Amino acid sequence: MNNEKSGGLNLPTKLTFLRIFLIPVFIVLFFLPYPYMRFGAVAVFMIASFTDFLDGHIARKYNMVTNLGKFLDPIADKMLVACALIAVALDGHSFQIGVAVCSMIILCRELLVSGFRIVAASRNLVLAADKLGKIKTVLQMTALILLLPYANIAALSDLAGKIFLYVGLIIFAFATVMTIVSGANYLIKNKQVLKD
Repeated sequence: MNNEKSGGLNLPTKLTFLRIFLIPVFIVLFFLPYPYMRFGAVAVFMIASFTDFLDGHIARKYNMVTNLGKFLDPIADKMLVACALIAVALDGHSFQIGVAVCSMIILCRELLVSGFRIVAASRNLVLAADKLGKIKTVLQMTALILLLPYANIAALSDLAGKIFLYVGLIIFAFATVMTIVSGANYLIKNKQVLKD
């Protein structure tokens, strides 16, 4: 059942639009040259990430899934993660190249899976997200939440900054591995999409 009225937006879709609106707010806060603005950027990122969980939960629980929501939700997710990945990769820590390479791998995987879903949609096939993909997303979000405020935390405490940086990098490495594994699993599991 489609609960979206003509010309109106249901709550999950409004939450998705909120997530898209929060992306430029996150970017501006992250790059503002004022002390501790990254804490604000991380808060916005966490709120936006939470709306990702919330809109999907509400849509499924109350049968409010719409075509607009199915179109916008994954795009909003990828926009948010891509902007955060680029922000972290531009940060001036000593692991900048490693973070940039991992970010490239993650973004390439997302583009590949998105293209795969477009082909599936053209054949009227619906490909649901699997558990590995959800684990990948949780690891990515956790790593980014730790890495985004690194510079501000290091300015307050060198030890705390190092803890956030190294723990964030370890989780980010695991997220990158899970990104590759989940992407390969997704393509193999749904290989019928590419059959003529």
